[in-house]
Amino acid sequence: MTSLRQSFAMLCVAAFSVTASAALAQSGGKPAEPQKPSTEAVIKEGQKKADEIAEATRVLVGPAGNPECVWLGRRIVGLLWRDDLDTAFRHLDLYDRFGCPSAHIQATFRCLVRQGNIDPKAPETLNGRVHACWLNPGLTPTAETAPATPSAATSGGTTKP
Repeated sequence: MTSLRQSFAMLCVAAFSVTASAALAQSGGKPAEPQKPSTEAVIKEGQKKADEIAEATRVLVGPAGNPECVWLGRRIVGLLWRDDLDTAFRHLDLYDRFGCPSAHIQATFRCLVRQGNIDPKAPETLNGRVHACWLNPGLTPTAETAPATPSAATSGGTTKP
């Protein structure tokens, strides 16, 4: 029985060795190293987020300007936009537990929807719009982001006299 186990273990080691060497040969002899962001970039990104939260604290009056409400609320609105409703609702429970105003989430999401479509390949565009709408939920859509309203002449339907 033990020789059968030893044979099986040696077979597994041999199979692993063959697949590992084949993968190493395909990558040019060097194992691929993941690209790490520079320390400077990480610090700069962290400072940007801190500045945005500080700006919201200065601009907004009441609990919507509290740092924890800003951070969680902006995440919730982004999750709602990306249709990740389960995660958004779990975050919303935490948002409510901190005493943050749920009406501000609704107003911010309404503002975001009124702004029109966002390029899904540019996450910074979404984050920027969420931040702008968080600071000012009554923000009016600009001409380039406003959804086009079809006129009666281009609707393709017939008009009644």
